[in-house]
Amino acid sequence: MKITEVKVWLVEGVKYNWTMIKIFTDTGHTGVGEATNWPGSPIIEAAARHAGERIIGLDPLRTDFIWQKLYRDLNWIGPFGASMCAISGIDMALLDLKGKVHGMPCYQLLGGAFRTQIRLYANYWFTGGGHTAEDYALQAKRVKDLGFTGLKFDPFAHTNYLYGEDLNTDLGLTPAQQDVAFEVTKAVREAVGAEFDMMIETHAMLNFEVAVKMAERLAPLGVTWYEEPAGPENSDTLRAFRERLPSNVPICVGERHYTRHGFRPVLEKHICDVIMPDITRCGGPSEMKRIATMGEAYGVMVAPHNPNGPLSTLASAHVCASIPNFFRCEFMVNDVAWRDEVITHPLDVREGFLHLSERPGLGVDLIEEELEKHPGIRGLKEKDNFYV
Repeated sequence: MKITEVKVWLVEGVKYNWTMIKIFTDTGHTGVGEATNWPGSPIIEAAARHAGERIIGLDPLRTDFIWQKLYRDLNWIGPFGASMCAISGIDMALLDLKGKVHGMPCYQLLGGAFRTQIRLYANYWFTGGGHTAEDYALQAKRVKDLGFTGLKFDPFAHTNYLYGEDLNTDLGLTPAQQDVAFEVTKAVREAVGAEFDMMIETHAMLNFEVAVKMAERLAPLGVTWYEEPAGPENSDTLRAFRERLPSNVPICVGERHYTRHGFRPVLEKHICDVIMPDITRCGGPSEMKRIATMGEAYGVMVAPHNPNGPLSTLASAHVCASIPNFFRCEFMVNDVAWRDEVITHPLDVREGFLHLSERPGLGVDLIEEELEKHPGIRGLKEKDNFYV
């Protein structure tokens, strides 16, 4: 069996473009994957096309060999970023193809299932109204009514995403802005109740002093995790946060960490309690499985980052099914109307769980004509200029 073609589509998603991939072979077997990242999704698309050209003629069942080949081939332009997104999407498509060849779901290829009902947490649930406690409480209640038992939000969003002449360059908050963030978080906690998981996002947008101060202030409200108090550039800075933050405030990092090599210092320095690798960035399902196994050795839970398209959701869920140290998987509550129209079977989400089928591979195929009805936006959108 040989790879004969790799097709790539840029598809408009609710927050940013999805990058979809399909691999074809001379035996008629195919596999689908996703390489979504942002901003600059046309860069990801170009990287995926270039990486796809490099695997024509290879045996698609040699998944680890192809991963290593692409990693070494593209390492000269940097082991992370666009090239790793391309590798991630191709790895996902190859695993899907292998599952379809052997007639088994991806989680079986990853070692078998600990579970096939994958607990989700809600993100992108606050999409309207002002940045007020009342607005957040109202929409948080809706999330609970949908059957979810956990949600994530950024109470600092009213300051984090200023740009242009109003760019928040010192990453600080005024006392009034800190009060708003606290009141919003308190309102969400009161709306969902004490037993509900509440994850706090910071996007590494707060300076050290403010990040510590707000963690201390929010701790009594019951924080499931405090996400990215610092960026991925320096693990020593993250370690300093771990030493200063209250012991009852778990730290979660990882959406901007690439491959097992990026996660190694985070785990070795015992910086976090939860890691959130993104399957379309970290190296695909094969690499996410390896990262999860590393995390298990350090007693760290895994909660995949996943504000992406439907293939990312399914592939993340297959990895989650196959690991013992799974916590939750991120899920976009509000999405584009065509999310389930571009795949042959809709995502089976019920009462806050994604239910995996026994269909081979990821369990779906891409519908090409539907993909092409929703081309990605190639120019800059206003939100692409956010300082994130």
